[in-house]
Amino acid sequence: MFLQFLFSGLTAGAIYALVALGFCVVENSLRIVNFAQGDFLTLGGFFMTTFLLSLKIPWPLAALCSILAVGLCGYLLERIALRSAKTHDPLTLIFITIGASIFIRGLIKLFWGKNPRIFPPLITGEPIRLLGASLTRESLLILAVGFFCVTILHLFYRVSRSGKALRAVAYSPRAAALIGLPVGFLNSVSFFLAGALGAVAGLLIVPVTGVSFDTGVILGLKGYAASVLGGYGSFPGAIAGGLLLGVMEALVAGFISSGFRDVFAFALLFCVLAIKPSGLFGTHEEERV
Repeated sequence: MFLQFLFSGLTAGAIYALVALGFCVVENSLRIVNFAQGDFLTLGGFFMTTFLLSLKIPWPLAALCSILAVGLCGYLLERIALRSAKTHDPLTLIFITIGASIFIRGLIKLFWGKNPRIFPPLITGEPIRLLGASLTRESLLILAVGFFCVTILHLFYRVSRSGKALRAVAYSPRAAALIGLPVGFLNSVSFFLAGALGAVAGLLIVPVTGVSFDTGVILGLKGYAASVLGGYGSFPGAIAGGLLLGVMEALVAGFISSGFRDVFAFALLFCVLAIKPSGLFGTHEEERV
């Protein structure tokens, strides 16, 4: 039973980690919390159902189109809403992302309705048996994609010129502008990446639980809790926090009660903020998230 709960928790934790990575990407550029991140996940799921079921596009191409479409939505959010605010006040920008979250959910209800959507698993096959527990091929896909995304992001930020430019903007936007970096465009790129990560999480979760217009609300909050647990802004922390949160949730639901599953996640968030705001991999303990 323990091993089965562990597999279930790792699968859910990989989704939380992908959402947490989106939070970290925005934090590393604008130093704000993007509360529309969970809605990027919802958009990814609905775009995937449209491309796959309505337009009959093969699933690899449908997944790519969904990721690009939601990435473009993230780009437009920064370009139209955040940059038009003409302010760098973090609190104002955070409120704009909250408004954007409500707006996106309204658009989803308008275009796709309130009914949940689901489609068959992207990969099929017999579950893998290990010591009496089973791990589905879909769960393996979710875990593999999660680790692939964090590896690519780490290499992008550490090796590529664009990634180094994004890190420079995060460290000091004014200094970055003085040396000629396009700060506004790079901020938009970070939101594009955040949208793409949300879409990846969305298209992976639809075959497992389905997606409805408000799916991203709870998953967004859990992704935020995972990012805080791991150390807000840290990519390794996002992965560790997501997997740890998923496993602990599964164990609590399995051995205590499923009714405590969501309560545990937010109780853990409050405890981390109160005791160690920097999280597992954070470096600035004097600042609260």
